[in-house]
Amino acid sequence: MEPVDAIRAFATLGQTGRLSVFRLLMRFAPQGVRPTEIAQALGLKSNTLSHYLSDLTASGLVTQRREGRALYYAIDLQSAHALVSYLVLDLGRARPDLFPTERPDPMPDTTFNVLFICSGNSARSIFAEALMRDLGEGRFTAHSAGMHPNSQLNPFALDVLTRNGHATNDMRSKHISEFQAPDAPVMDFVFTVCDLSAAEECPPWPGQPITGHWGLPDPVKAPGTDAEKALVFAQTYGALRRRIAAFVELPFDSLSRLSLQQRVDQIGTDADQKDQAQ
Repeated sequence: MEPVDAIRAFATLGQTGRLSVFRLLMRFAPQGVRPTEIAQALGLKSNTLSHYLSDLTASGLVTQRREGRALYYAIDLQSAHALVSYLVLDLGRARPDLFPTERPDPMPDTTFNVLFICSGNSARSIFAEALMRDLGEGRFTAHSAGMHPNSQLNPFALDVLTRNGHATNDMRSKHISEFQAPDAPVMDFVFTVCDLSAAEECPPWPGQPITGHWGLPDPVKAPGTDAEKALVFAQTYGALRRRIAAFVELPFDSLSRLSLQQRVDQIGTDADQKDQAQ
């Protein structure tokens, strides 16, 4: 990155509102987010957000694309990488004490800890926990939690899991703080499965887990009759099953951490496109 480009990027990020938008988009990367969703998550007026997005786009840190009538904004990961590299490699001359401690690439005999996060931990993340546990066939230790967990699991979710042969006796709603305690298991993968949890402020996870955003609409909010609601829960379960089935088939023993991150991102992107096509 040239110094003039770095100066422009730093100047753009040197304002609270623009930085907050950039941080939110990083949590959803590589997927894009619609302005209405950004404004709702950050409590911004539409005209204020428009200025922020215009500045971020002009600096090259954010891209925009149109799908039908919807406009999506996303982090330009290449530009973000160049900015970080400029700080660490150029200005910092690659000092080892400037780099965070990196975990080694996964080994063939590793059992991975995986955490799924959503808002209520009563349906989507519960689906994901059960699917990862059963489809992973012992290779993964699955966990789930909520930013604002409900007191009990959703009965429609439990019915879907039971009908698909998943054990639910030991499953419960849990607060994310259970997995942030000093004695909590170190996560290898952390997935957000709803936009609310992705947008929430959450401290960095210890151990530098690979992260992914596999957002899906909340089936708990589905309107209609019980039969119509049950159908939405079944569709949500199916969407998560497609993502997790693809994930557990990855060749973990031959992929670097960077390659794994890219595969996790691609699974989310491909699955989103299939969900929209159906």
